[in-house]
Amino acid sequence: MLEALLDWVNGILGQYGPIALVVLSFMEASFFPIPPDVLLIPMCLSNPRMSLVYGLLTTLSSALGALFGYWIGMKGGRPLLLRLVSKEKVAAVEGYFDKYGLWAVGISAFTPIPYKVFTIASGVFRLRNLPRFFLVSLVGRGGRFMLVAVLIMQYGEMVLDFVTQSFTNLTLAVAGVIVAVYLSYRFFKKIVQRRSEAQPVSHV
Repeated sequence: MLEALLDWVNGILGQYGPIALVVLSFMEASFFPIPPDVLLIPMCLSNPRMSLVYGLLTTLSSALGALFGYWIGMKGGRPLLLRLVSKEKVAAVEGYFDKYGLWAVGISAFTPIPYKVFTIASGVFRLRNLPRFFLVSLVGRGGRFMLVAVLIMQYGEMVLDFVTQSFTNLTLAVAGVIVAVYLSYRFFKKIVQRRSEAQPVSHV
């Protein structure tokens, strides 16, 4: 199924080369359902020496698309988000933002979680600090797409099965580690803060 989709996308869009990759990456981060991987992977396989360039183009255009998704969410509001996902999922996404803040955007940028939902939700919930939002998008998207590009550049078709079948599990595992580190940081930060507040103030 996935290989057929790769062939179809490559046949329809592949003739436009990097332009198609940029457009698809931008749209996927804001409103389009097809991920750029379906074009990035065959393009890297067809020209491994250009893999890093393709990965960089995908990263930059996806991060810019995230800004557009933010604008869409800011203008469309919650009703627009409810047209994309169920009410329960909107509540779950809002909970992720309340708990993790920009980390939620970064995790969705790196994993196969629908990224456009989080970019639009960022605008809906008026997530502050837009430059940091762009930076987190850049790091998350870069971590995902540049890793794909490097793997294909180094190993070619030998790594295709891993990239198309097991890569999702890898990104989820890495995201889980990041969440665990973040929660541990918050936990120990609270402990240190409570101990500092509990210490009596000495008067000289």
